[in-house]
Amino acid sequence: MGQDVETLRTDIERRREDLGETLDAIGDRISPGRMITRRRNRMADGFHSFKDRVMGTVSSGSDSASGAVTAVKDRVSPDAVRQQTEGSPLGAGLVALGIGFITAAVFPATHAEETAAAVVKEKAEPITDELAAAGREVASDLKEHAAEAAEELKQSASQAASEVKSTASNEASGLSDDASRAREEVSRTRSD
Repeated sequence: MGQDVETLRTDIERRREDLGETLDAIGDRISPGRMITRRRNRMADGFHSFKDRVMGTVSSGSDSASGAVTAVKDRVSPDAVRQQTEGSPLGAGLVALGIGFITAAVFPATHAEETAAAVVKEKAEPITDELAAAGREVASDLKEHAAEAAEELKQSASQAASEVKSTASNEASGLSDDASRAREEVSRTRSD
């Protein structure tokens, strides 16, 4: 019978440790700082994944500049561009952007281009302001949704914690009853 009481004590200690770990995990899960960190990491991973899909991954750097120029020539031919961008507006836009950058780097800007750029910049300022306002509005909406999600998570975590507490209390009561019976049994055995 001495082993049964010791077994019960060991079992109670193990359950207390498990309950403590569960409560720590729940606390970690509902911590606003941890939630933000997890969200930020998911967004960064998603951004890097998207960037890698669009831009490709960086090679080992062993290709020489002449090899890169040859590859660009092969890929910039009209037939190659048409094949690579067919059905992909994002790909077509990226190719056009790349060709534009290469052209801009090779040829210096003319006076007419500089004047046109200044005019475009002046006319783009209101649009830039509108885009900034739209960005702030989107950020505000996202903030509201995040707050709602955090509140839902808090409520579900609170409910889970109360369920864990109730279960632990019931288990502790049951273990206490078992321990009392074991003590009574030990007392009867000793008195016999």
